[in-house]
Amino acid sequence: MNRSYALFLALALLQGCQTLAPDSTDAQAPALDVAQKPADKPVVYGSFTQETVYNLLSAELAGQRNRFDIALDNYVSEAIKTQDPGISERAYRIAEYLGADQSALDTALIWAKNAPDNLDAQRAAAIQLARGGRYDDSMVYMEKVLQGKGDTHFDFLALSAAETDQDTRDGLQKSFDRLLQKYPDNGQLVFGKALLLQQDGNSQAALDLLEAHPPEEGEIAPVLLRARLLQSVGRGEEALPLLQKTIRQNPDDKRLRLTYARTLVEQDRLDDAKVEFASLLEQYPDDDELRYSLALICLETKNWDEATGYLQELIERDSHVDSAHLNLGRIHEERNQPQAALDEYAQVGPGNDYLPAQLRQADILVANGRSTEASRRLALARDTQPDYVIQLYLIEAEALGNNDKDAQALQVLEQALKQYPDDNNLLYTRAMLAEKRNDLAQMEKDLRSIIAREPENAMALNALGYTLADRTTRYAEAKALIDKAHQINPDDPAVLDSLGWVNYRMGNLDEAERLLRQALERFPDHEVAAHLGEVLWANGKRREARQIWAKAIEAQPDSPILRKTVLRLTGSETL
Repeated sequence: MNRSYALFLALALLQGCQTLAPDSTDAQAPALDVAQKPADKPVVYGSFTQETVYNLLSAELAGQRNRFDIALDNYVSEAIKTQDPGISERAYRIAEYLGADQSALDTALIWAKNAPDNLDAQRAAAIQLARGGRYDDSMVYMEKVLQGKGDTHFDFLALSAAETDQDTRDGLQKSFDRLLQKYPDNGQLVFGKALLLQQDGNSQAALDLLEAHPPEEGEIAPVLLRARLLQSVGRGEEALPLLQKTIRQNPDDKRLRLTYARTLVEQDRLDDAKVEFASLLEQYPDDDELRYSLALICLETKNWDEATGYLQELIERDSHVDSAHLNLGRIHEERNQPQAALDEYAQVGPGNDYLPAQLRQADILVANGRSTEASRRLALARDTQPDYVIQLYLIEAEALGNNDKDAQALQVLEQALKQYPDDNNLLYTRAMLAEKRNDLAQMEKDLRSIIAREPENAMALNALGYTLADRTTRYAEAKALIDKAHQINPDDPAVLDSLGWVNYRMGNLDEAERLLRQALERFPDHEVAAHLGEVLWANGKRREARQIWAKAIEAQPDSPILRKTVLRLTGSETL
């Protein structure tokens, strides 16, 4: 990278010195022929003071020696001093390359001021102002670009607003509206406003705007956004024809075809998606993102041999290596080849796939009677990967608990809490293990310890409230805890389930039914289905209760809570 940057810097300097027109009124020295061009190729140079030329040459040499701080400082200082558009442009390019935000903004503004007819300069100033949250100022420069028929990048303005506060986003929307009043048919403005609406959660308004202003032929980005919006508002069946039509007009556009393939996946048309991804990979054989997507589709459709082929190709190409080993391990598990799976998981290094691989290793080992080996491996991992110590303790406890070794799991958590006594994740896990062991006093102690430190911890509030409602008669206390969790996370289906259950225990059947229907609609879980069925049964809606249980049992036939609920209420496990 250093060599390429030094080359970039040298070329920028040489190109700029060859093309700048004389601009300084106090020039004291002739231009210096830094490029040493042959005499038969005359070059026009700008005129600068000796000091300026010396500073620019020093900047070039500094860049070649990897002293980018000196290079940038020299360019910025000369841009400020000379106000020369060529020097300020070069200073801006270097600052942007280095990620020096303030210098990029300062030099972009100098460049725009001294090159008022240069659309690139106006656009650079607008983008840098937007990055700094100065959206109204940015719009002034964007309008100059728009008047000059340039590519305005209003999409960047909208996207950059996503991480700002609501007042800033509202102000930017007003700026867009003002410009749209003056330029109502400008496609880039329409697209930028639609993006901003999407970022603000107004998908329907964004879609309405795009549908009211169809893009010109050849414009791809508005079509891609419209397809995403159709999916988000529940009109996904309209996205595929839209994309197909646009692909016929632009058959070689990779973005369109990739979006079409991903939309097929989202609509669960995996066989069709596989065909599309395979076609794209044939056209772009070096694109490992496509290769990895194909592997995942094959995994989803249980085409183990084909998935294995793509995953092994990725490893050979040194791409997505950890993910490939993780998924190869899963394939071996599906094929009941535990040792081969362990071998794959052991090759997953630190990163996003590391902890899932460690969990699968531990689970396989414990399930196969090799708990000591699992503990040894995880202890070694904690020694070699100190950033993952707490997670690795939790993995060991989970693997032991999943295999009915609760006493050993508790020992692991006690050991971890000696090192990290205030870690809420460890306390919460011990609380859940205590509940499983019917030690409600320990469970409550740990959860209340978490709540004392984090009064807004909705997960702990909900867990304690649900357990009190389900395992004790302290209903009022339970409801107060769950109500608070609901205020914090009103749309969480787990909280809705708890709130419905505590209402049922208190005899509020209609309210319980309403809340549990909401929970099941948002999260079709077997435990929620068991709860809703029981409330319906108590409310005299026994046929519907049986239907809900039957559907849940079909999806998860080994659910103990479903089986116990059905047996307790009907006298039989069969519906």
